[in-house]
Amino acid sequence: MPRIAPRTAALPDGRPPTPRRARRRRWGIAAAWWTLDAFITVTNYHRMGAGDEAQRAAVVLATAVSAALWVPLTVFAFWLAARVPLERGAWARRLPVHVAAALGVCLARAGAVVVLNPWVGWYPALPPLPELLATSVANNLLLFWMLVGVGHALLFADRTRERDERLVRAELDALKLQLHPHFLFNTLNAVAAYVRTDPDTAERMIGRLSQLLRHTLDAAHVGEVTLAEELRVLGAYVDIEQVRFADRLRVRWDVEPEARDLLVPHLFLQPLVENAIRHGIAPRVAPGTVTIVARRQERALLVAVRDDGVGFDAGTATAGVGLANTRSRLAHMYGAQQRFDVRAAPGAGAAVEMRLPLRPRAAVPA
Repeated sequence: MPRIAPRTAALPDGRPPTPRRARRRRWGIAAAWWTLDAFITVTNYHRMGAGDEAQRAAVVLATAVSAALWVPLTVFAFWLAARVPLERGAWARRLPVHVAAALGVCLARAGAVVVLNPWVGWYPALPPLPELLATSVANNLLLFWMLVGVGHALLFADRTRERDERLVRAELDALKLQLHPHFLFNTLNAVAAYVRTDPDTAERMIGRLSQLLRHTLDAAHVGEVTLAEELRVLGAYVDIEQVRFADRLRVRWDVEPEARDLLVPHLFLQPLVENAIRHGIAPRVAPGTVTIVARRQERALLVAVRDDGVGFDAGTATAGVGLANTRSRLAHMYGAQQRFDVRAAPGAGAAVEMRLPLRPRAAVPA
């Protein structure tokens, strides 16, 4: 049946539907539905083998005209359900509108019979007007109210979907906000340690921190960015950490050029790299390496953050809030299209590997 698309709901291609496009879709789907209904009715009549060729042609004509008349009435029924829904607290004052609309549809169908009967031949001779109106009410009232009921079901389904989308977006924003104070606290502690002993280094770290915060504020409500943009922001964070750890931290970038224009969640790598440095590299005395990997693999984007640090027991530890938050974000954004794996062992380092759906930048509107 036709789907009522709210004005704010996104179409499958990601663009918000215009009222004109939404109307075209409703008309097109209504026409397809009643065409199918007429085809099934005529096919069943022919299978019964009743009547001669002239009678069968008359049935085809009457069925086609009746179905065509229901197309605008179907669109009207869904429009009525969307504009005047029977909701708790409002149904008493809105019910008369629906009763009047249903009676108006029955009257319109009776008028169509009067006008078109000489051509279609529903009746050999038109019955008296009261009988014609009673027949129209019997044939059309329940069907129209059924269409209005389906319209209500679709309307409430759309509202439920929109509510779920808002809840998911709010939860994703909350997950992102949990990470920012944690990162800011660690960085400010490092800056404070250099203010007196090495002012130049402290100034450089403040500059990089300012760059990070500016980007974070500018893109506070952005869900996805290109991998190139994500790596650029991550580079500012890595510069800060390399100042803190000096020669104890090495960072290796293994990124395919073909992957740089693909879309990834905004600020999803920084907490993973922070997790690797804090729980893998910081506890050890010897220098350590964090490797960031990104490459296309079959029909997915493989992204990994690996370290050769102290490791942890992957079965019993989470090694920080970064893993749990990133796992939740990916599950909310991509569902079953993503995979998030953690491989770690005490003394053998850790690796977080993610498989994300391929989302080229050109496929998503600005």
